[in-house]
Amino acid sequence: QEEKKQLTLKVEELERKLETTSAQNIEFLQVIAKREESIHQCQLRLEEKTRECSSLARQLEMAIEDARRQVEQTRERATSRERAAQSKMLDLETQLSRNKTELNQLRRSKDDAERRYESRLQDLKDRLEQSESTNRSMQNYVQFLKSSYANVF
Repeated sequence: QEEKKQLTLKVEELERKLETTSAQNIEFLQVIAKREESIHQCQLRLEEKTRECSSLARQLEMAIEDARRQVEQTRERATSRERAAQSKMLDLETQLSRNKTELNQLRRSKDDAERRYESRLQDLKDRLEQSESTNRSMQNYVQFLKSSYANVF
């Protein structure tokens, strides 16, 4: 009977332990279930974030590609404008050179014409002076002849 009593006590103690363990087991199962649910929710959020990241990565790649195209187009336009400006500058320099050459030629022509006209003017002045001198000589001769005829008659 003593053994039975001890065994009964042990059985009761083991049953209490079993109940405690079962209660702990249930608690652990609940915790595990909550954690699994939490993990499942986290996995769903992770998948959603992964899709969102993939979408954003595609948008970013498209934006980068678009920016590259725009930069290339801008660079091409700038290069084209630069070439046009250089071409215009060369044309203007050529035109300036031609104008300078023409101006120099016109100056030389003007200087030559001025020298010719000055020379011609001096020749005309000399001839006029000579003509006036001849005219005075003739007038003096005519006066001499008049006074000679007047003396004779």
